[in-house]
Amino acid sequence: TIEPHLKPIQLVETLADLYRRLGTCLESEKSLICIEQYSILSSLGDPKLLRRCLRAARQHAFDVHSKVVLSALLRYERREDEHDGVSPMDCSSFILECPKATLESGCDLNSIYDHCKCYQECTNSADAQISKEDELLTLEEDSDISFCVGNEEIDCVRSKIAALSTPFKAMLCGSFIESKRSKIDFSQNGISVELMKAVDLYSRTKRVDMFSPKIVLELLSFAERFCCEEMKSACDIHLATFVNCMEDVLVLIEYGLEDRANVLVASCLQVLLRELPSSLHSPKVMRIFCSSEARERLASAGHASFLLYYFLSQVAMEEDKVSNTTVMLLERLKECATLKWQKALALHQLGCVWLERLEYKSAQCYFEAATEAGHVYSLAGIARSRYKQGEQHSAYKLMNTLISEYKAVGWMYQERSLYNTGENKIADLNTATELDPTLSFPYKYRAVSKAEKKQTKDAISEIDRIIQFKLAPDCLELRAWFFIAIEDYGSALRDIRAMLTLEPSYKMFNVRLSGDDLIDLLNHKVQQGSQADCWLQLCDQWSSNDDIGSLAIIHQMLVNDPWKSLLRFRQSLLLLRLNCKKAAMRCLQLACNLSSSEHEKLIYEGWILYDTGHREEALAKAEKSILIQRSFEAFFLKAYTLSDSNLDPESSSYVIELLEEAIRCPSDGLRKGQALNNLGSKYVDSGKLDQAANCYMNALDIKHTKAHQGLARVYSLRNQQKAAYAELSKLIEKAHNNASAYENRSEYCDSEMAKNDLNMATELDPLRTYPYSYRAAVLMDDQKETEAIEELSKAIAFKPDLQMLHLRAAFYESIGNLNSALCDCEAALSLEPDHIDTLDLYNRARDQAIHAQQ
Repeated sequence: TIEPHLKPIQLVETLADLYRRLGTCLESEKSLICIEQYSILSSLGDPKLLRRCLRAARQHAFDVHSKVVLSALLRYERREDEHDGVSPMDCSSFILECPKATLESGCDLNSIYDHCKCYQECTNSADAQISKEDELLTLEEDSDISFCVGNEEIDCVRSKIAALSTPFKAMLCGSFIESKRSKIDFSQNGISVELMKAVDLYSRTKRVDMFSPKIVLELLSFAERFCCEEMKSACDIHLATFVNCMEDVLVLIEYGLEDRANVLVASCLQVLLRELPSSLHSPKVMRIFCSSEARERLASAGHASFLLYYFLSQVAMEEDKVSNTTVMLLERLKECATLKWQKALALHQLGCVWLERLEYKSAQCYFEAATEAGHVYSLAGIARSRYKQGEQHSAYKLMNTLISEYKAVGWMYQERSLYNTGENKIADLNTATELDPTLSFPYKYRAVSKAEKKQTKDAISEIDRIIQFKLAPDCLELRAWFFIAIEDYGSALRDIRAMLTLEPSYKMFNVRLSGDDLIDLLNHKVQQGSQADCWLQLCDQWSSNDDIGSLAIIHQMLVNDPWKSLLRFRQSLLLLRLNCKKAAMRCLQLACNLSSSEHEKLIYEGWILYDTGHREEALAKAEKSILIQRSFEAFFLKAYTLSDSNLDPESSSYVIELLEEAIRCPSDGLRKGQALNNLGSKYVDSGKLDQAANCYMNALDIKHTKAHQGLARVYSLRNQQKAAYAELSKLIEKAHNNASAYENRSEYCDSEMAKNDLNMATELDPLRTYPYSYRAAVLMDDQKETEAIEELSKAIAFKPDLQMLHLRAAFYESIGNLNSALCDCEAALSLEPDHIDTLDLYNRARDQAIHAQQ
């Protein structure tokens, strides 16, 4: 598919530019620049980076509308809607996501990461209440004018009614005849007796909280009609407190839009956004957003923005890319776009949607408009649209021109391969893989080509190349079909189960067959083991680092025991290891929902908090769980969370105590092996090598294979390099996924053998960054500066990693190319603004550049 993201041709330079702009722009512009960064980094698919962008955008948002949208977006990214017992208006206790804090304009950058007011105990406000009897006494004492409504007279205070607005002041205290009268007829204004009494009471007390919501709504309309700004604001803020659920929204938002009540509309908007994606399926809700007229109504209340429609359209595209709702929301996104990048994004995404809807002429028009707005990647959309309309040569020519005009990247050759034939097609796909090994289409095409020639085992080997470092449902599906072709039904079943773990609703065979249906068919071909058999298989798969096999077994176990929270937790751990972070979060939420006790639920909540960057709160959950029941998982969570920082010796000793306590608690071998491995690592850090070796040996006794890695480290620190090398060789033999083992073994051998191991690590997993850095450092030591920089550039082209950008910047600085060094530093700081080493290098290179100019 054509990716629906902004994909700059020069990503590093674009990120560097964003960093510079953030440093020089007005405070009011920072939030939108962070969203631009979010839209650019979306194509990398790293949830941690994207969350950092959103948090920064929310941090710098000062208007209510932006805060409402960004807080909801942060909540959506965490998939909070999938957590049982959590309502959309529940507060996470942090200002960034607090629904009440979003309704207050302005921001305090010093306290933005603090707990919100909801976290503190509410003070008792009963003493501040004023009784209605007191109000009525005040009413009788001060009256000097009456408003007649039908047969009733409402006694008021002229000066107080006049103070409500400029029109009332002119009428009652100016040159109008009403200024001389003590009775004024208000019968023809459509105002009820109850409303006029409320207006009088408000004019005296400046309060609306003693009225029913119905009366406050009438007061709001009155205030809008007679320009009573203070009264309108009071009604607006008070009505916003009544909005807690979808039913409230559907009643109140019309009043808010009609009377342009900014806070009330914001409060309604907040519920709708925090209910996503479910609210997207309500026709009543979509009428609020989808049409041009709806957008104009929102705009009149100050609540139509690019940011709002960007959020809505992203959710819509995830739910159903080709729906009419998606198209309408993207059209509104286009209407709200004012900046060049916004227009390019909206037009490109419209092109992607129309392409999926098989409307190729419309798609081409949008892609062409996006290209005119400066988005070069949209040329791929133009080529694809032309090809679908039978213009293969035109599509080929366009991509050929693109490759000749720009520094080539993998997707360009991938796209050109579609319009090429024979050996040229394969050559383009091979070049695409060489430039960007993370692109899945070239592997799939080569695999299918081999399968068509009856070379099915070679086809499996080809698709294995990407599956072993980048897990995707479509690749697993393809491999499953290959296994079915050679009647290896057990392996096919494994891949389909793993695929459904990643995406439970995945449809196979061109969306004509559900994965569950195919599992039912294959179950007749494969002998099914008991739950006890599955546990034994899981131990074997886990110990051999066969994460896909482990996922499949857990999926099978969950069919027999779907309410087992522990299994969901295991799923999440495996998915995190496989870098499938969204699927991991979903499994962790399910584990939390299924937990059978309070202490267990606290543990899963703690892991969710830890994974979303709330370390202190994760610790608090672990400690609370321990108070209820001392358990392996609670101690392990606390130790793991504490370890995620630079520990002093005293803190490190405390972590060791926690891990020892965890090991003493009941648990199974899978988790106990992990704890022993972590404990061994802590002993190594503390210089206690004998205790560390003992931990690793105990872990190996219960088949925790990764302990070979720790034991090799112990041997190395004892200057037993051959023993360290041999230990990691054992890991390579045992481990199903052993790229990290090759990488680690390279540390314990001579340079030529190290080079071979690192080359193997890169072949198995091109996303591992250490091999590139090592090879580049060796080249730099040999004074081959150009080759060293090229080695890093090769990886940065498809993975702009912080450490590699930092290292390349240092290389550029060492050869005097200060502009390139500054650019790489800025790009790295765009990814992680507080990285100390890069900040030091950046400041040093900048000082040198200034000195050179002087």
